Amino acid sequence: MAEPRFLIVRLGSLGDILHTFPAVAAIRETFPAAEIVWLTHPRWKSLVESGELASEVWAVESRSFSSLCETISRVRRQKWESAIDYQGLWKSAALPFLGGVARRIGFSSETIREYGVPLLYTDRVRAASQHIADQNGELSLCAGARKPVAGVSLRVAPEDEAAVRDYLLRLEIDRYIVLSPGGGWRSKCWPAERFGALCQKIRTHLGLRCILNYGPGEQELVAAVLAASGAAAPVPYNETLGQLMALLHNAVCIVGGDTGPLHLAVALGTSAVALFGPTDPARNGPYGPGSAVLRSPKAVTTYKRGDEPDPSMLELKVDDVLAALLGRMGAKL
Repeated sequence: MAEPRFLIVRLGSLGDILHTFPAVAAIRETFPAAEIVWLTHPRWKSLVESGELASEVWAVESRSFSSLCETISRVRRQKWESAIDYQGLWKSAALPFLGGVARRIGFSSETIREYGVPLLYTDRVRAASQHIADQNGELSLCAGARKPVAGVSLRVAPEDEAAVRDYLLRLEIDRYIVLSPGGGWRSKCWPAERFGALCQKIRTHLGLRCILNYGPGEQELVAAVLAASGAAAPVPYNETLGQLMALLHNAVCIVGGDTGPLHLAVALGTSAVALFGPTDPARNGPYGPGSAVLRSPKAVTTYKRGDEPDPSMLELKVDDVLAALLGRMGAKL
């Protein structure tokens, strides 16, 4: 009997892909010899490959008509046990639908935020779990997995490990803490001035320098953290995804908000202090052990994007974050 073939659709983004890995791992564990093809954005192809769960990773640019047509054509040429859309958007659900996959699994309208998308599925799952990773696992159960989620181990390329090791050696840095002050929406970010004050306290209390990870468009944010850090002199860092993985993998701890790099660090087994405000950590927080989550009891859950830090983020004091960090380090040491 031929092994089943599964089409996985999760195009982006960083944190969302990481929260999909456990669900796909459950399929791989149940069907160890299955062909699993994962559709994702070109930016995240290497990340998906690092999970070593997919037999093949097909990169598709959803804003390119030619890329979409090519992908749909590839899908149509092959037989599939089922397609699982973990993303729940029109652009993701349309790929297996137009590709002619007979069985298409996705979330029901109670879970999906884009109206009408479930019309493209043959099997609609009304998620009962709270965390998004566990919700994804419910789709895997529908596809035949024996359990909703399974363990994942990300592979960090040796060349990226070597590049980061040489970089730190030149700076004479051995042990370090990564700070991730960005996060896409400014409303879920802790103020830059407080990250700077935290840098100073880490240098004073622990004798460690901080490395500031930042992404595109966050140069001004990092400049504000540097200005508030004084003699603590944190190191700005903006390199490839592979080198970021190596940096996070070897860090003592990471401090950040609800952002992709924090979730990546947790997936790599690094201790984390997660700072939450408008988004709900019960749904979107670090998945698995090794994290301390700080959230004000005054926080009100909303996913509306704002240009200024949410008032609940201002409730998180520098000394409280430092105490949580010392607690994570104590647990680690």
